[in-house]
Amino acid sequence: MMQEAYRWLWEHSRETAYLASFGRLAGWDQATYIPRKGHAHRAQMQAALAKLLHQRATDPRIGEMLAVVEGSDWLGPPESVEAVNVREWRRAYDRACKIPQRLAVELAQATSEGEAIWQEARPKNDWEAFKPTLKKIFGLTRELADAIGYQDEPYDALLDQYEPGATTKQLEPVFARLRQATVELLKRLEGSTRKPDTGILHRHFPQSAQEAFGREVVAKIGFDLEAGRLDVVAHPFMQGIGPGDVRLTTRYYEDYFNAGFFGIVHEMGHGLYGQGLLPEHFGTPMGSEISLGIHESQSRTWENLVARSLGFWRYFWPRAQQHFPSLGDVRLEDFHFAINEVKPSLIRVEADEVTYNLHIMIRFEVELALLRGELSIDDAPEAWDTKYQEYLGVRSPEIQDGVMQDVHWSAGLIGYFPTYTLGNLYAAQFFARAEQELGSLEVQFAQGEFTPLLEWTRKNIHHQGSRYWPRDLVREVTGQDLNPQFLIDYLNLKYSALYGV
Repeated sequence: MMQEAYRWLWEHSRETAYLASFGRLAGWDQATYIPRKGHAHRAQMQAALAKLLHQRATDPRIGEMLAVVEGSDWLGPPESVEAVNVREWRRAYDRACKIPQRLAVELAQATSEGEAIWQEARPKNDWEAFKPTLKKIFGLTRELADAIGYQDEPYDALLDQYEPGATTKQLEPVFARLRQATVELLKRLEGSTRKPDTGILHRHFPQSAQEAFGREVVAKIGFDLEAGRLDVVAHPFMQGIGPGDVRLTTRYYEDYFNAGFFGIVHEMGHGLYGQGLLPEHFGTPMGSEISLGIHESQSRTWENLVARSLGFWRYFWPRAQQHFPSLGDVRLEDFHFAINEVKPSLIRVEADEVTYNLHIMIRFEVELALLRGELSIDDAPEAWDTKYQEYLGVRSPEIQDGVMQDVHWSAGLIGYFPTYTLGNLYAAQFFARAEQELGSLEVQFAQGEFTPLLEWTRKNIHHQGSRYWPRDLVREVTGQDLNPQFLIDYLNLKYSALYGV
């Protein structure tokens, strides 16, 4: 009876996952190749699918089958495949049952429409056209938080869906420590007389050459291009459709190197995680990423800890100069310094390693204020600009580079932003542990050896699926709790050397 109940749960979960794959494919298409007039119909498609998925997620038979298997010795220890799946199925079922079907459908439709409206309004700086949609999405999201329930903050109900177990109370002291260290480091770097020549990054970089070089790099690192693809979008993302189908996107500027290249490598890091999940567990928690923070740790590892290292470029520099003749007279060391420039800026996705987390903290604080009712949508642009002025010393002249710059809110991804900084924190801690076990990684990169690090992450992170919640995974892999000092030390060591401070 227990085995039959577990089998039913397993099959129901996989079938639901196949249906969800259609939604992810439709979402990818909407961000890439959909005809301009197709957005309204796509929103209705997504709403219909959301209704079906919600019905499957709240099917009473799930509760009945879980009641049969829970607490049984047949499941084995808590970290066994069966026990992990049952634990996470219960968590998802209880959460889904708290969300009214009407709300799930309204959110799906509002966010599908919201992304299309954002894409249209942002280039025009048309805040007034976007604002009603944003108000609707935040209203529905607050309703979602209330439906799910929370102990201290409505924000916690939203954060938990992206980072299981995380709370505002946990994040605030960690973020405060990182913020203080970041501000102190930034002041020292800004006082340095040594500055990179970033003009070399604004030479001519043909889009075709950028794409060819990007494909060469991701293939060398280990991303399987026969199980993925690379496309151009307004806002880069990775979409995992399922086993054998993991899609990367980026955007190119022919007069700026960093955006396209590091966008590709960043999304490749996400894609490696997707390709590293065990296909035999597809559609179950053991075949799923545990959190967005852990996901982000993978993209940040490859984008920053690997692809911004000197060792990485010692290996790829000859190929880069072949792809881009405009770099022919540039010294490797000058290029490396330029791609690691620290300079407060307006755009999060183009921010350097040192200032990036300040961008996230601004969003975290604005979201919190909006959810708490301390800030209105009408006043959000001014609050945003004020925080940028305070934290980074910059202020956007246009709203498209201010409160409208990110796609996340239009997509309903409220509570998502903290996972970016958590990803940076996890990445530094995981990387330090990997280096303890594997030896100098930068030496390996300089020799074109990326497989040892990839295999280490596959074994310790990707193949674990949802076996451990994020902070438990950090403890399991590194032997200690999340510690911001790893990221603080990494940033101070790297950038003090570059800037001579």
